[in-house]
Amino acid sequence: MTELTRLVDSPGASSLPYLDPAFPDRPLVLHAARPRQHDPATPVLFVHHGVGRNGAEYRDYWLDLVDEARVLAIAIEFPEASFPEYLWYHFGNLHTKDGTPNPREAWTFGIDARLFEQLRAQGITSRQSYGLFGHSAGGQFVHRMLSFGFRDHVAVAVSANAGTYAMPDLAIPWPFGLGETDIDTDRLRGLLAFPITVMAGTEDVLTTGRFFPKGPRSMRQGATRYQRAQNYVRSGRAAAAALQTSCAWTVIDVPGVGHDGKGMSAAAAPVVNAGLHDRC
Repeated sequence: MTELTRLVDSPGASSLPYLDPAFPDRPLVLHAARPRQHDPATPVLFVHHGVGRNGAEYRDYWLDLVDEARVLAIAIEFPEASFPEYLWYHFGNLHTKDGTPNPREAWTFGIDARLFEQLRAQGITSRQSYGLFGHSAGGQFVHRMLSFGFRDHVAVAVSANAGTYAMPDLAIPWPFGLGETDIDTDRLRGLLAFPITVMAGTEDVLTTGRFFPKGPRSMRQGATRYQRAQNYVRSGRAAAAALQTSCAWTVIDVPGVGHDGKGMSAAAAPVVNAGLHDRC
């Protein structure tokens, strides 16, 4: 078992390799930003990086934020060598390349909850719940993780500038919707009732980048990442209306910020602070 206490030995930045029990041959790396004042009552935030698999950079985005936000931020890095391409990360390893479904225990969406339990078991946190922040590919990971019920003990969740979404529509096949999965209308109601915060940089409108999803199913979600964020929440509200239930999702515009993990982290910090300290 990894001695996770090394993450909180001293304020500031630290890193260590980590093996999730479900993937003992696929190393992860944990990058922590510890605030100056820390004890087991300090809330925990898990940060999910983008397609660059640059967990240390995302940890560094939070170094100047953790003291004011009063959180221990841990960026979970999914190295390309261990978790290759989008199926393992963005889409949670629900299925293999040939479309064969994987068992739920093999989905990477379970890593956060297991890590949180390890933090509790080793006395690093006494909290009952944790927060999530994901940007770009990490935003994809976070909202899809929540979509499949990995919401136990999640106090606040922010998905920022995701490239594509699993729309809350059972008529649209996975991974661009929730159709052809085990999600039914009751589970969809539960998802809609969970308070997901979607953050959208108003300048995240460039479509020429190497990693901007341009396929036809992606483009049906909107012409830009900014539009897709708006359409995701709009779709949630429409789904809730059709099911005669409520939608707890919120979309927050971040003025003047484009596809920028640092800028979106700074914008997310007050949301994380409020969510973790009010609900955690």
